[in-house]
Amino acid sequence: MNTSNSINMKKTLLSAFMALACLTGIAQEKQPLSIIPEPKSVEMLGSPVTISPQMKYFSNGAAADKAAELFVLFVSANYGFVMEKGTMQNSTLVFSEDDALSAEGYQLTVAKNKIVLQGRAAGLFYGVQTLQQMLPFSGQVVKNKIVVPGVLIKDEPRFAYRGLMLDVGRHFFSVPYIEKFLDIMASYKLNRFHWHLTEDQGWRIEIKKYPKLQTIASKRKETMEGPYGDNKFDGKPYGGYYTQEEIKRVVKYAADRFITVIPEIEMPGHAQAALAAYPQLGCTGGPYEVVTKWGVHKEVYCAGNDEVFSFLEDVLTEVIPLFPSQYIHIGGDECPKDRWKACPKCQARMKALGLKDEHALQSYFIQRMEKFLNSKGKRIIGWDEILEGGLAPDATVMSWRGEAGGIEAARQKHDVIMTPNTYLYLDYHQGNPSTEPLAIGGYLPLEKVYSYEPYPAALAEEEKKYIKGVQGNVWTEYIPDDRSVDYFTYPRALALAEITWSPQHKKNYSRFTAALPKQLARLDDARVNFRIPEPAGLEDEVLTGASTTVTLKPSVAFATIRYTLDGTIPTANSTLYTKPIVVAPPSNGTTTVKCIVVTPNGRTSAVYSAAYMRKEYKTALNVNPVNKGVKFDAFYKTFNQAKNIGSGKADSTGVIPAFDIRPFVAKVTFGVRYEGYLKIETDGLYEFKTNSDDGSVLSIDDEVIVDNDGEHAPTEKSGMVPLRKGFHKISVKYFDAGGDQRLQVSFGLKGKQSVNLRNALFH
Repeated sequence: MNTSNSINMKKTLLSAFMALACLTGIAQEKQPLSIIPEPKSVEMLGSPVTISPQMKYFSNGAAADKAAELFVLFVSANYGFVMEKGTMQNSTLVFSEDDALSAEGYQLTVAKNKIVLQGRAAGLFYGVQTLQQMLPFSGQVVKNKIVVPGVLIKDEPRFAYRGLMLDVGRHFFSVPYIEKFLDIMASYKLNRFHWHLTEDQGWRIEIKKYPKLQTIASKRKETMEGPYGDNKFDGKPYGGYYTQEEIKRVVKYAADRFITVIPEIEMPGHAQAALAAYPQLGCTGGPYEVVTKWGVHKEVYCAGNDEVFSFLEDVLTEVIPLFPSQYIHIGGDECPKDRWKACPKCQARMKALGLKDEHALQSYFIQRMEKFLNSKGKRIIGWDEILEGGLAPDATVMSWRGEAGGIEAARQKHDVIMTPNTYLYLDYHQGNPSTEPLAIGGYLPLEKVYSYEPYPAALAEEEKKYIKGVQGNVWTEYIPDDRSVDYFTYPRALALAEITWSPQHKKNYSRFTAALPKQLARLDDARVNFRIPEPAGLEDEVLTGASTTVTLKPSVAFATIRYTLDGTIPTANSTLYTKPIVVAPPSNGTTTVKCIVVTPNGRTSAVYSAAYMRKEYKTALNVNPVNKGVKFDAFYKTFNQAKNIGSGKADSTGVIPAFDIRPFVAKVTFGVRYEGYLKIETDGLYEFKTNSDDGSVLSIDDEVIVDNDGEHAPTEKSGMVPLRKGFHKISVKYFDAGGDQRLQVSFGLKGKQSVNLRNALFH
C-alpha cells in the first residue's frame, strides 16, 4: 500500500474475531437466543451446559483443531481463562470433523453436559460463529461459568455465493481496515468479497509491467464535494494503491476465514484513470486526467485498438496469480459509446466483423477478454450491461439495474448473482436524509433490504437454479473513510447475511430485529461505527383521546435513551428513559418526542422524533358518488413543487381507476392532479403513504396529510388522520422533473393491511 495514511499493523490469525465479541464490563442483562443469520433448524432442548475453566475440549483432525483453536482464543479474550485439551471422554467441548455434512453445513448439539460441533472445515468455522453468538456477554458471567442454552442446530446456507462488494476506486481504504471488514463478513457467514479495484477516479492495484498505473493512475488532483451537480472540489490531491504483496496478504487473510476474494478490473468503461497513464489506449489519444468528479464518463478503452487488448491481457496476467478465485470480474457497465461512434478504428473493427452497432462491439470486447481468461482457467462476471449486444458464452451476470438482467440471463441458462440496486445498494440513505450523512441518493431502510427475495417470481422453477447467490454493494462516492463505510454497511449487511444464508420460510423481520440488539452491542464493542437504528416504539400517531403511552426499546443491547418533549434537541444530559412516556398533546395540537440512543461505548445516534397529534375525527361528506376512479388533469411542463400544480388549462384530462402515472411517463417532464372521493368503510385512524420520485402531496378533505413535495429520489412519507365512515374528498398532486418516475399511493387502518384503492376511489 502506497499512501500517506498507510498503517503498518500485524495481526495474529483470528485476533479480530476475538475483539469482535469482547464485551467485558457490560451490565448484566438476560438476552434471548439471538443468532444472525437464522439457522436452518433450531430445536431448543432442556438443560443448558456450563463452560468453566475446569472444562476441557477435544478435536479430532486438522480442521477441527483450527475450529477449536478459534473458540478457545475467543473464550480467553472474552472471559479470561484458557481451556485445556483433553480426551473425547473427559471434554465438555468436542469439535468433530464429519464428511457426511455439506461443505458449509454443521450440526451443533448442546445437551447432557456436552457441546458437540460437527462439520467439514468451513462448516466447523461457521458453527463456531454460531456458538460464539449464543454465549452470554462477559458482564453476565458469574464466577467464570458460561451458561450455554441447550439446543440442537442443523444448519447450512441457502446460497453458495454470499457476497459484499467494497469500491476502493472512488475512496481508498487501508489493508488493516479491509481485514476488519473481512472479519465482520465472516462472523455473519458472508463468503465472497468483491473488491472493486479500478475506476475513473483511481487505479488501486500494482501492475509491475505498467508502472504509470501506480505513479499516475492511482492519484487524482482533487475530489468532488457535495451532491451531484454542485461541481465543488476540495482542492486536495488524493491517492493510494495496494502492492501485490498487500493483495496477497488480504487474499490469505480472507481465505483463512473461508472468504473468496473476487477482483474487479473495469472494462471497457470506467477506465479514465488508466487512460491518464497510457493515453494511447483511448479513442482520441488524450490527454486525459484521473477523474475528479463522480458519474459516468465518455473516455473509455478503444475497442478498435489491439494495443488495448494486449494491455488488458498483460494486466490480467499479473492479476490472475494473486487471486485463486475462479472468477475475475470485468465490469462491463456504464460504457458510453460516444467515442466509439466517432472513432475510425472502432468503426473499422465493426465493419470488418460485420457488427450491427456499438452494443455488438462491446459484446465483442467482452467475449474477446473472456476467451483470454478462459484460457487461463478463469471465468468472468460482469454487470448486467454485458447482456447488451449478446452475452459471452460462459459469463456470469450480476443483475444490478433491478432484476430484469438476472431474469434474462437465467432464461439464457447463465449463472446469475442478484444485486439489484433497489434492495442491495448499501450506499443509499437509510433514514430521513435530514438526519443522515450525504449519500448518492435513493432510500433503502433496513426493513426493505431484509424483505428482498432473490428468486424472481417471473422465473420458472427450472430457471431458478441459475440464481447462484446474492451480493450487497458499497459504492464509495460519498463514503470517504472507514467510519463511513461502517455506517452505510451495518446493520444492513446483517440483513443481507440472512437473505443469503437462511431458508426463505425462516425469514421473519420481527425475529430478526429482536436478535439485532445483541449483535449491534458486539459490533459496538468492536468499535464498528454502524448506523444506530431508531428505538422500537417511536412512531408518529394521531390521538383521538387525551393521551397515549409511548414505550421505547433501544436498538442496541445495554444502550440508553435520552429524550425531550419540549421540541429541544436531546443531549447526553436530557431525561433518561426509564419507563413508558405518557404523552398528552393539547387539543388539536402536537407533542413531539425527540430522542437519541447512546450505545455502551458512548456513541450517539442521530436525533429521531415522532409527532403525537391530537385530532378530531373528520366527518364524512354528504355525497354519494357511484362512478369508480378519479379525475385527472395533466400538465406537460416543468414543475419543482407538486403544490403548484393546477393553475391554467390542463393539457389532458380524464378518468383513471387509481393514482397511475403510466399514461404520462412518455413526457420529459409533467405534473398531474387527481381528484375524487375515498370510501371509508369503518370509523378509525387511517394512515396514508406516498412513495414518489419526484414530489407528491396527498390531501383529505382539503387538508394536507402527506407532504412528500420537492425534487428528490424515490422517497416514502406517511401521515395519519381519523376518519368517520363514508365518503371523503381525496386529492393527490404529483410532478416528475426527469429521471426516475414513481408514484405509489396506499392507505389503510393504522397497523392493518392496505385497502385496495381501485375499490375505494369514486368520482
